[in-house]
Amino acid sequence: MKDLLSKVNWPEDLYQFTYKDMELLSEEIREFLIDTISKTGGHLASNLGVVELSIALHYAFDLKKDKLIWDVGHQSYVHKILTGRKHKMSTIRQMDGLSGFPKREESKYDTFDTGHSSTSISAALGIARARDLKGEDYNVIAVIGDGALTGGMSFEALNDVGKNNTKLMVILNDNEMSISENVGGLSTHLSKARTATRYLNTKQGLENFLIKIPGAGKAIKNFLRTIKEGVKKMIIPSMIFEEIGLTYLGPINGHDIAELVDVFERAKHIKEPVLIHICTKKGKGYEYAEKRPNNYHGVSAFDVETGEPLKRTTALSYSDVFGAKLCEMAKHNEKIVAISAAMIDGTGLCEFQKKFPKRIFDVGIAEQHAVTMAAGFAVNEMTPVVAIYSSFLQRAYDQIVHDVATQNLHVVFAVDRAGIVGNDGETHQGVFDSGFLTQIPNMTVMAPSDNKELNLMLEFAVNKFKGPVAIRYPRGSSSMDIPNSEKEIEIGKGAISDEGKDLSIIAYGNMLEIAVDIANKLKNENISAEIVNLRFLKPLDTDIILKSADKTKKVLIIEEVSGEAGIFNKIISILPKDIEILVKTFPDIFIKHGNTGEIYIKYGLDGDSIVKNIKNKFEFS
Repeated sequence: MKDLLSKVNWPEDLYQFTYKDMELLSEEIREFLIDTISKTGGHLASNLGVVELSIALHYAFDLKKDKLIWDVGHQSYVHKILTGRKHKMSTIRQMDGLSGFPKREESKYDTFDTGHSSTSISAALGIARARDLKGEDYNVIAVIGDGALTGGMSFEALNDVGKNNTKLMVILNDNEMSISENVGGLSTHLSKARTATRYLNTKQGLENFLIKIPGAGKAIKNFLRTIKEGVKKMIIPSMIFEEIGLTYLGPINGHDIAELVDVFERAKHIKEPVLIHICTKKGKGYEYAEKRPNNYHGVSAFDVETGEPLKRTTALSYSDVFGAKLCEMAKHNEKIVAISAAMIDGTGLCEFQKKFPKRIFDVGIAEQHAVTMAAGFAVNEMTPVVAIYSSFLQRAYDQIVHDVATQNLHVVFAVDRAGIVGNDGETHQGVFDSGFLTQIPNMTVMAPSDNKELNLMLEFAVNKFKGPVAIRYPRGSSSMDIPNSEKEIEIGKGAISDEGKDLSIIAYGNMLEIAVDIANKLKNENISAEIVNLRFLKPLDTDIILKSADKTKKVLIIEEVSGEAGIFNKIISILPKDIEILVKTFPDIFIKHGNTGEIYIKYGLDGDSIVKNIKNKFEFS
């Protein structure tokens, strides 16, 4: 090895290298990524797949002037390495360290903050149109994966791009993977393009030449265009991108830097929107990630030699419990169908897919479609269970309201990753669903405090309830059994987890563990706390709240939400005026990345901090 990486701190440092040197640099960057992410955790497979692409982009474009937008952005690690952040990579996704996604506040090379998929083309189009209105001159490049291209927003943007002919480059990074394997018609189309004879579009140069021929130029151009369209459809079936107005270049080997730079240089001179289709291998350069790219999409710290995680846990995650229980119920209820938005692995549905392959539907990164399709199932007397992460479910809010709730349809929402998820940061924290789901008429919302309660709630939601119902549960596993969580589920009824006389702690879901911790700490100081497990965020059990508050006259409400996004105001509104109240939530900000425990401590939502607040707020006799 030449140790080329030590010579690269900024994009212009690449200009000293030959293409052969840059190939060697790619290998060094992969080693650096594997070593770094094995310690910090993070998105590995996607970044290993875009090493050459990232180098070629920084070599071909002046990204101090040109604008680069990464879709989703979890594949921006190499970009960060090349733009002055190499020495901070050991802090990636750690508290107060580098974000795992592009952040404008972090670098002038980060044009647009991203985190969710299918947004890059829309953002790039806005930037490009602003450029044109201001009379400026620079390139705008959006990099989007084939998984993200299944999102409806990306098609809306492509349609607008082609309609208005704005100069813009869209780089389609085609690795046949999102988080789960890509599905759908677009994926099939791209597969055909990948296996077809290489298609190179020479339309612009040829048309410019033909149009100059006196008298016959335009006729010849139209005749050749007709022939070209026929040949093109034989070579690459259904060339959708050119049909909507983009010049198509590709497929291109996404691991050949010279070829990438060449196509980028040619694309610069095309005065209309261009789509450059490149093919890459997710996980390239690390055997375990190449074989199992979905397992290495997002990883915790791992052993480089074996690929195995450093910390093993035998505890079942909430996602595992959900998947196992759904399989159990599906054996006896043929009406149950499962719906995922490219997250079969992440939401615990792998076993369901194996056992009931005809009753599971992965729609790709298309949450809006997933929810309205579920409404269609419900209208036809099936029982759809829609498993989507909390922060991704935000994208289908209108569909939940308009297509499910207004018709009072029996759709079950399994809201995974509710609450703080930690290292992925503000775009992934599930701190808004408590607010936006409980304000919808006809919607019932539950939150289990442990695995036993999740099983009971899922049984209730699927087999005993009719109407829209959501069960929100956190990332990871339950660390304790909450007392009285095995109590039968009754609509709108909570449970007393521990009786007390001095203070009422009102909580739900993941916050019950903190409530138990607080109660134990207070017990050591002869303060008796009663723990109210709400179970239902909507409808609220007002009886259990009022009864406990009347006994203790002091109420602590704990919610894992940002600002006003929770239900604490609804609880406060029913409490008598003589009740002393302390509310603990996160501030009205977007919660940045860091370890979950560190985030609780930083914002005072851990047991020790809350006990101090209690002692400062209340007087106990």
